[in-house]
Amino acid sequence: MEDKDLLQLFREEGKENYAFNLIVDKYSERLYWHIRKITASHDDTNDILQNTFVKAWNALPSFREESRLYTWLYRIATNESLTFIKKSKMRSFLSLSDYSKQVENQLEADPYFNGDETQRIFRKAIMKLPGKQRAVFTMRYYDEMKYEEISEILGTSVGALKASYHHAFQKIQEYLKESV
Repeated sequence: MEDKDLLQLFREEGKENYAFNLIVDKYSERLYWHIRKITASHDDTNDILQNTFVKAWNALPSFREESRLYTWLYRIATNESLTFIKKSKMRSFLSLSDYSKQVENQLEADPYFNGDETQRIFRKAIMKLPGKQRAVFTMRYYDEMKYEEISEILGTSVGALKASYHHAFQKIQEYLKESV
């Protein structure tokens, strides 16, 4: 079902729950993996995904369709992920490097990660990035999103995103050089 049809169904009285369940079915997996690439933890990802859909449910009646539904949901999921990272750092009173080490340890212990050692090192490099750089890198690298789409999701200029991606790429390269 197309997004416009889902939104139209959502606006029909008595069909809100059914339409929203269809939206959740359509986008859960894609959003899960988007969030997971930013947070690295299965449990945290599930919590953030749930928060994303709660926020979407509450805001959907006022959704103006100025962006695509997919883009809007990605924006919510990305913001929820970045907020989670910030809160986790503050709760732990950890420095950025200590927080990165904690996230690395989660990746090492993750029973759902099935990559080889090269993929694990690459994921560790990504997890060392600051939250926003990590989000930009994963959307561009894994999701192959255009800068214009990422700009719409993050509310940042294309130029700033290109710079952020470039810095992230350089940091990952440095980490990989040191790890090999």
